[in-house]
Amino acid sequence: MTTLSRFSTIAAALAACVALSACSDNEPSTAMTKQTKTVASEQPDFPKLAEYIKTLSSDKFQGRAPATKGEELTVAYLEDNFRRMGLKPIDGDSYKQPVSLVQIDPVNVSALSLNGEKLPAQFNYRDDMTAWTKQVTDQVEVKDSEMVFVGYGIVAPEYNWNDYEGVDVKGKTVVMFVNDPGFATQDENLFNGNAMTYYGRWTYKYEEAARQGAAMVLIIHETDAASYGWGVVAHGSPIKFDLINENKNADLAKVEGWITTESAETLFANIGTDLATMHEKALQKDFKAVDLKATASISVKNNLRELVSSNVVGYIEGSKYPDEYVLYMAHWDHLGMDFSNPTNKVFNGAQDNASGTGGLMALAEYFTTQAQPERSVVFVAVTAEERGLLGSAWYAANPVFPLEKTVAAINMDVMNVYGPMKDMVIVGLGNNEVEDILIKYTKQQGRYEVREPNPEAGIAYRSDHFSLSKKGVPILYAKSGNDHVEHGVEWGKAQRAEFNKCCYHKVQDEYDDNWDLSGAKQDMQLFFQVGNELANSRQWPNWYKGNEFRAIRDASASERK
Repeated sequence: MTTLSRFSTIAAALAACVALSACSDNEPSTAMTKQTKTVASEQPDFPKLAEYIKTLSSDKFQGRAPATKGEELTVAYLEDNFRRMGLKPIDGDSYKQPVSLVQIDPVNVSALSLNGEKLPAQFNYRDDMTAWTKQVTDQVEVKDSEMVFVGYGIVAPEYNWNDYEGVDVKGKTVVMFVNDPGFATQDENLFNGNAMTYYGRWTYKYEEAARQGAAMVLIIHETDAASYGWGVVAHGSPIKFDLINENKNADLAKVEGWITTESAETLFANIGTDLATMHEKALQKDFKAVDLKATASISVKNNLRELVSSNVVGYIEGSKYPDEYVLYMAHWDHLGMDFSNPTNKVFNGAQDNASGTGGLMALAEYFTTQAQPERSVVFVAVTAEERGLLGSAWYAANPVFPLEKTVAAINMDVMNVYGPMKDMVIVGLGNNEVEDILIKYTKQQGRYEVREPNPEAGIAYRSDHFSLSKKGVPILYAKSGNDHVEHGVEWGKAQRAEFNKCCYHKVQDEYDDNWDLSGAKQDMQLFFQVGNELANSRQWPNWYKGNEFRAIRDASASERK
C-alpha cells in the first residue's frame, strides 16, 4: 500500500498548526518560540518507525517474554536507542526500573466441596468452576466457609451503591454477578449504561471482596456480561503472575475463581429460587446480601518462581517545570516462544505490541528534535502487560516520578498498520479531560472521534493505562478506528477481524513490509500534539465529575499548583 493523497493533504495542512500556538487554546508557549533543530513547518514523518517495529518483532528477539534472553535483547535495544536519542536515564546511566514478579503455578486445585441440603457433593474443577490463589504461598485451604450471595459485589459511593451494606463476610465465600447493573439494564442513567465501569471488572470484584474480608470469591460466568465464553475462563493456562510485595498478597482473598451459570442455578435452587429472580434482586439499590445456606471447601497447591524484569524509562527534563511530568507508555513484552511448534516457534508480537513500542521510540526521537518542553516528558516501556498489566502496575506502585505531579499520560497498544482512517477511537470516551485536547486536534485532521465499539467488554480497564487510572492519573488510550479514507468502514472492520482471527496472540503476528504505517503516523501526530500542548501549558486535566477515579485525583490536588 502507499500513503494516500488525501492523507497527505490533511497532514500538510495540519503541519502548519503543529508548531504554531494559534492551534492551541492555551497561552503561547515560550518553549515553542525558540529555535528548534527541526524546521517548525515540517510534517513529522517518524522515519524510523518501521525499522523499530521490524527489529523488535524479529525472531532474534525471541518473542520478548519477561525474564528471558528475549527480554535481555529488548531492554538493551531500548536503552541503546534512548541513550542515542539523548533521553535522560533514571539511575546513573541506566534506564531500567527493576520489576519483581512471581509466577504462581497451581499444580493441584481440588474440587469445590459443598455442604447444603439440595446441593451436589462438589463442583468439578474446570467443568463447573475454576479457582486459584494469588497469595504467594505453597498452599491455601478454605474449609467449611459460609456462602453468601452479594449481588454485583460493588461498593460505589458515587452511584450510592453498596452490595455489602449490613453484612459481615469475613472468612466467608461470596458469590456475585460479573459486570455491573448498567449493562444488565441498559439504563444509561444507571452506572454507565451499556459501557462497563471499573466496578464491572472481575479484578475489581476480587479486590473489593478482599477488602471486605472474604476468604473466597466466586464470580458467576455469563458470556454476554463477561464478553467471552467459559472456555476462556476455565481452559486457558492456569498460571498466574503477580508483583512481589512484602506481605506476599496476604491481604487478598485466599481463593479467587468463577462458577458456571449452571452451578449458580444449582446454588440458588438450594434456597428455593433461580438465577432470573436473583438478577432482579441484585438490581435493586436496597439489595441485601442473601445467605445461600451452604458451605464450601477447597484447596490449592502452588509451585512458585520469582522473576526479575525491567521497565525502561527515559525522559526529557522540562525547562521551567521539571518536576511536572507528561508521560507516554507502551508495553514492550509479548508471549515468548512456543517450543512445541515445529515450524514457527516465535510469538513475534509485531502489532501487539512492537508497533506501540516502536511508536513510543519514534515519538521520543521526534521530541528530542524539538525545543525543550517546559514540563518534563517521560517515555516508559513497561514489561509484563501480557501477564496482567504488571509492569505498569509496578510503575504505579513505585513511580519513578510522583503520580500526583504527573499531568497526564498517553498509552499506545497496537498501532494502525492499514493506512489512514477518518475516525479515532477513544477507549472509555467520556472519562477524562485529556480527550478534549485529542478531539480538538483530531478535528483539525479532518477526522471524527468515536468510542470503542464494545464498551460493555471493559476495554478501558484492560490495558496498561488502567494501572495509572487506578491511581488517579488521567490517561488517554486511543487508536485508529475502521473508517478507512479510501476503502470505508466495512473494509477496515474486515482487516481488524482478520487480524483477530489469524494472528492475535499467535505466532502469525509478524511484521509485513506491505503494511501502510501512514495511519500509525497520523495517530502519532495527534499523540505528539496532545503531549506537547500539555508539556507547554499550565493545564492539569482531571477525570470528569462522576467518574470512579475523580476522587483519587482530587485528593492529591494540593500537590499541584
